[in-house]
Amino acid sequence: MALSGINKSSVDNNPSLIGTSGDSLREAFGRKLTQLAEDYPNVVVLDADVAGGTGTHHFRNAYPKRFYQFGIAEQNMMAASGGMASTGLIPIVTTFAVFCLRAYEQARLSIAYCNRNVKIVASHPGLDVGPDGASAQTFEDIATFRVLPNMTVISPADPLEVEQATEAILKFNGPVYMRTGRSPARRINQPDYQFQIGKGHVLRDGNDVTLVACGVEVARALDAAELLATQGISARVVNMSTIKPIDVELLIRCANETGAIVTAEDHNILGGLGSAVAEVLVQHLPCPMEFIGVRDVFGESGEPDELAEKYGLTAPFIESAALRAIWRKKVTNESIT
Repeated sequence: MALSGINKSSVDNNPSLIGTSGDSLREAFGRKLTQLAEDYPNVVVLDADVAGGTGTHHFRNAYPKRFYQFGIAEQNMMAASGGMASTGLIPIVTTFAVFCLRAYEQARLSIAYCNRNVKIVASHPGLDVGPDGASAQTFEDIATFRVLPNMTVISPADPLEVEQATEAILKFNGPVYMRTGRSPARRINQPDYQFQIGKGHVLRDGNDVTLVACGVEVARALDAAELLATQGISARVVNMSTIKPIDVELLIRCANETGAIVTAEDHNILGGLGSAVAEVLVQHLPCPMEFIGVRDVFGESGEPDELAEKYGLTAPFIESAALRAIWRKKVTNESIT
């Protein structure tokens, strides 16, 4: 396997390859992984000719002998990562989320089925891809990887969380699928925040409705809570950055204390965060629930914020969903009494 042949100076001078913001999740991931590399000498990075787009150009430049370039052969890269892991290495497989779907069979058999210690880190998920359009916008990846036995699925919300999640997945023994992101990401977590695999985090307390979000939708959920507050409605906001295993205990507590749930994700409403939350509630404590996400359609080219507005993922849509859930809660309670 040849090392990357991309020239560092050409990459650093090309914003289309490395992005224009140091606050994107992909850049935070790439920087943190490079910082951790000395403490984890068995970590290697596998690339499919997109290191500039995944943030791993930082690692490639610092540790070229631990960086393996597979070109546009994602199936080979996934299969090889399973073999590498069997020797004691910790392969970090990096590409765009849409190309992870291309290599799903290899991820299933060479990684998940064998329970190999491989970390798949996918950039460019959902509408965050923006102008690249429908062919590159992945609304299916959480659903696809969530159904794989042995696979942990994570979607961090801000640069601090992705930095902590990067170290957490290196310490964790087993297959992981983690989303990052292309666009600048607003910082929402406090400096003392501590990420834990399998645990959600209450960012804002409230007792009328709970907004459960992941990835870029967490910031929008916080904005929606502010809009609801102007109407005298107290909204709890939960950052559910681990989608599998999901925090069952926290979800039951939120359903019990607020009695209404809204989920928000940059993903198809089928099979993603909303489905995972609904699976928990229907088994333990059913309550009125609304779903914010892409509604089982393909996307189109446009700026991420414009697309989020068109496809109903922005704060006002979350606010409206919360009002519907609260109304349904009221009707249900009145019918019981």
